Amino acid sequence: MEPGETGGGDRGASKVAAGILASRGAGLVREVLIARFLGVGPFADVFRTALRGPNLIQNLLGEQTLSAAFIPVYSRMVEAKAEEDSARFAGAMFGLLAAVAAVLVLAGELLAEPFVALLASGYLGDAAAVVAGEATVDRFPLAVEAIRWIFPMTGLLVLSAWSLAILNSHRRFFLPYVAPVLWNASIVAALWWAGTRWAGVDPVGGGGLDPRGRIVIAACIGALVGGLLQFLVQLPAVLRLLDSFRPSFDWKARGIREAVGAFTPLLAGRGALQLSSFLDHWLASFLRAGAQSALGFAQGLYLLPVALFGMSVAAAGLPEYAREVHEAGVPGLSDRLAAAVRQSSYLTLPAAIGYLAVGWLVVAALFERGSFGLEDTWLVYLLLAAYAVGLPASVVTRQINTVFYAAGKTRRPARVAVERILVSAVLGSVAMVWLDGFRVGALLGLAGDQPLYLGGLGLALGAAVGAWFELARMRRALRREWPEIALPARALAAMAGLAAAAAIPAAGVWWLLRGRPHALALAAVLTVYGSVYFALCRMSGLSELAAWVGRLRRRRG
Repeated sequence: MEPGETGGGDRGASKVAAGILASRGAGLVREVLIARFLGVGPFADVFRTALRGPNLIQNLLGEQTLSAAFIPVYSRMVEAKAEEDSARFAGAMFGLLAAVAAVLVLAGELLAEPFVALLASGYLGDAAAVVAGEATVDRFPLAVEAIRWIFPMTGLLVLSAWSLAILNSHRRFFLPYVAPVLWNASIVAALWWAGTRWAGVDPVGGGGLDPRGRIVIAACIGALVGGLLQFLVQLPAVLRLLDSFRPSFDWKARGIREAVGAFTPLLAGRGALQLSSFLDHWLASFLRAGAQSALGFAQGLYLLPVALFGMSVAAAGLPEYAREVHEAGVPGLSDRLAAAVRQSSYLTLPAAIGYLAVGWLVVAALFERGSFGLEDTWLVYLLLAAYAVGLPASVVTRQINTVFYAAGKTRRPARVAVERILVSAVLGSVAMVWLDGFRVGALLGLAGDQPLYLGGLGLALGAAVGAWFELARMRRALRREWPEIALPARALAAMAGLAAAAAIPAAGVWWLLRGRPHALALAAVLTVYGSVYFALCRMSGLSELAAWVGRLRRRRG
């Protein structure tokens, strides 16, 4: 196997990446509108909270865990051409997920207030802070209303993740990963309609809802509609693959006990990123207003390369690992894992270094307009830079974990994931308390409409340390389980060095274009950065670019 090749997953990885690129592009438009109409502040905090609960449950029950528990079992049935067994298994999993999702949705509607109290406990102190003149908005009642509107989306997204697992097992990658475009597009439409209608309008006298609160509720309704569209667009393709599909609660279906048995450890392993993100969001609710929304903007940019270059390779590789892990032996595992790590890191490493070097310009070009000012830009950039430090580790760990999941060894990644969460939470909570005493504007000599503080930076730094801790622990576990497998450390070091070298002329171009529109400067900087990096990699014999281009050509063919 040539460097950069991943065998049967080549075309799959390109399709996943293409679908994710379209989805994340729509998500970026969503973030731009949130920045324009809500900025960094209490109303954006509430919208982040409203999205956080359903998305956390969907990721834990759906895409993150269902894929790892469902795909290895279902793929073996498909490969063995056991059509009746595979359809029966798929129907039983659908029934189980639908029942669990229905219970959770009902609980979310009936228990919205305690759910918000759990999800964002810091909101409980807002009423007293408003009375004392320390805050201007009580986020708790608005968050409760937003949760009640958006929570039914949870069940729809869980079923959408079931569709994704079915399609991926049949090597249908593009549709399930491009389907979230409809979800994002629905939110974008709602934000644009509500923002252009209500932005800048004075609140209705006597207890009327602030216009920015109306924008939040409208966005939540858009998310609910988008969740329905995301599921429905995949359903016809799924039904064509499952001729004898029938939803059931059949616990005797072949494979159902194996998949359910793998679910608990996967809940911790695959859900580590979501649980860590949830914990950051919960801790940030105790900080001054704006911390949650600033973390949300930074996390959106941080997760972009994780999804595009890390998840695309891991998602396409999981079915292939599941089919070959018991046949190819250690040499096959070693070659495939090394290729996956090189391929995903080839674009992730320059993204991380780019965020550190020119991340301020990225944030300013995308978000600095409307309610999003200069102080907001600096805060989001600092958080993004902290997250970027842990970006390479997160992507490599994802590839290692995929091997463990495909081999049915789910407990080790689960234990390490819990350890990572604890490390991140302890370090982050200590740092956030100290840093929340520093105002961004005061440190930089800026004056903003709303004072913003650095508490969120402590959480981002804790997350970065936790990511490297998890990689170190999983690398040690990999060596113990498969001593013959080695990670391509030299290649990764070379990529990082070349990305750092390419950042120097890119920063020079930024300096030359100072004072020009941010969008123009960013386009020029990224062009120079990418061109120099790819040229240096080619001169150094790193062939991953050719592999990515080849995959895209095969997908078109």
